Amino acid sequence: MADALPLLSDVFGFAAFRPGQQEIVEAVARGENVLAIMPTGGGKSLCFQLPALMREGVTVVISPLIALMRDQVRALREAGVEAGALTSANTDAETEAVWQALREGRLKLLYIAPERLAAGSALGMLRRIGVSLIAVDEAHCVSQWGHDFRPDYMAIGGLRRALGVPLAAFTATADAETRAEIVDKLFDGQPPQQFLRGFDRPNIHLAFAAKDSPRRQVLDFAATRKGQSGIVYCGTRAKTESLAQALREAGHAACHYHGGMEAADRRAVEARFTAEDGLIVVATVAFGMGVDKPDIRWVAHADLPKSIEAYYQEIGRAGRDGAPAETLTLFGPEDIRLRRAQIDEGLAPPERRMADHARLNALLGLAEALECRRVTLLRYFGEAAAPCGNCDLCDAPPATFDATEAVRKALSATLRTEERFGTGHLIDVLTGNTSDKVRARGHDQLPTFGVGRELDRRAWQGVFRQMMGRDLVRPDPERHGALRMTEAARPILRGEQDITLRRDTLTPKSRRPAAKALVAEEDAPLLSALKAKRRALAEAAKLPAYMIFNDRTLIEMAEARPQTLDQMARIGGVGAKKLERYGADFLEVITGAGERVHPARRKLAGRAAGTLYDRLLEVQAELSRGETGGEKPLSCSASLLARVASSRPRDLDELRRLLGERRAERFGPAFLDVLAAPD
Repeated sequence: MADALPLLSDVFGFAAFRPGQQEIVEAVARGENVLAIMPTGGGKSLCFQLPALMREGVTVVISPLIALMRDQVRALREAGVEAGALTSANTDAETEAVWQALREGRLKLLYIAPERLAAGSALGMLRRIGVSLIAVDEAHCVSQWGHDFRPDYMAIGGLRRALGVPLAAFTATADAETRAEIVDKLFDGQPPQQFLRGFDRPNIHLAFAAKDSPRRQVLDFAATRKGQSGIVYCGTRAKTESLAQALREAGHAACHYHGGMEAADRRAVEARFTAEDGLIVVATVAFGMGVDKPDIRWVAHADLPKSIEAYYQEIGRAGRDGAPAETLTLFGPEDIRLRRAQIDEGLAPPERRMADHARLNALLGLAEALECRRVTLLRYFGEAAAPCGNCDLCDAPPATFDATEAVRKALSATLRTEERFGTGHLIDVLTGNTSDKVRARGHDQLPTFGVGRELDRRAWQGVFRQMMGRDLVRPDPERHGALRMTEAARPILRGEQDITLRRDTLTPKSRRPAAKALVAEEDAPLLSALKAKRRALAEAAKLPAYMIFNDRTLIEMAEARPQTLDQMARIGGVGAKKLERYGADFLEVITGAGERVHPARRKLAGRAAGTLYDRLLEVQAELSRGETGGEKPLSCSASLLARVASSRPRDLDELRRLLGERRAERFGPAFLDVLAAPD
């Protein structure tokens, strides 16, 4: 079995594993059954791609989306790995190329869709090609509780048994219930080795804001991030179309995406987003899974997600390359009413509805948090964390106030109006506004009428929104959304518990959220030039830009400013194949002049053999006319020197077989001294 670290460096261009990857890679490579829960952007793909190169035979990767498979295959080929996909989107030529690679024993990774397992010929085909490992991406699709449920995933467990090979399952979103279902369906209930990696994505800036002209808020957020790829999630199809139009009118490259579009139109949007720098997609939750774009710089939610798991998965699509990324989630009372109604009016059994309300409560608790967002988020996933310094609450801690008395007044007004009214009417009662509706119902005669005049209408809206967020009051679907008190509110009403709320979570209209800089000011022009070079190379090769190099790699180039190909090879994400193919182009951008390096030497850049080559070249120059300097000139070609540096012959006989008699006589002893010297 091949070693992991040399492959990690030479193929993928990384000097070290990300936290948590190495143990998973080693377990998969040993042939153990594995279930790995890793955050989006945590490097899941590497955890089955690298073992595939370490093991004999073919690794079959079962993935739910054709776009995701094709992107991963293209990225692997760019890194010099033999990979292919058998999908319904293949041309005849693409399918024949995959079969040819299989017949010749070259293919290491074969991607197939789960639907293909239903074909009677699939098992026989997989047996013939020598499958040694099954990798399952997005393994939560096996869960019948999940919104991503794929019935064809149910056949994977039978495939594992029939082939008698180990299986490695990967997902970013799996609570305890879903994990148990994965073990049952894929591993016949026999627990595999499980890895639950940290959920923290420290490069992502977390931010929430109460809705206050939400279209303007999204446009302001996008305006300070112009030219960066982003996603805006919306709750309705109509909103995706109107907001995308507004962004275009504001000068952005933007398009919409939702489940009501024709399949060809959806594929066109996915292809544009993958290939273009700086495109914004305004979408429903139908967009995202299968978009393998690592340099999405921001994600905004124009409407509140349905749960904390959905929120975590959707923001996780930003910054998968590890470079800085930002999020903004807008929320308001109408979002809360809508999400509660969707749960209450659904067809799920009561225990499932209770669990869904609890998940929504966790998200609302994050939205209305008074401390670091990351502390609150990771606590939900069972992890302890210190304040992160990379969220809006760490940037500017909110002003708070003792809201115990205000909440008691609000609860009293809710009960005295028999829990039959919404926020607007209750605020009229509390502030003493004698509207027609208040007078008609005699609510101007209630003891609570006018008791809340110390707060204005806007402040009371914030109080009620936060009460809904804390699940102290909940919209009643049987009473058209009227607020009713929950059990959690009773201790506050009885004076047994105090409560602190934020004084104001509304951003002043004049304040536009500033973007986080990707690099220091002095490195920004170089980063822009490197991106321009990447765009030109990507367009020429008809590849997505990130498949040349992702943002994180370009950021490191701009900061480190390598001056030689050997130094370039030490940049994260620059593997041997990409260094050979693109290194000189990017080096020219950095240095202003191309480093003239023979292609044979370029292939050795970043390796010990490269240093040996340079020493051999120096010795050859000294002895080109012999030890006396008066003999006929003699030299070795660059390719010959590269072979010597790579093979490192140990004695004169081996060297003579490489160089021939004349060159061995001239250079042999000196070359052997170089090769024998310590590195």
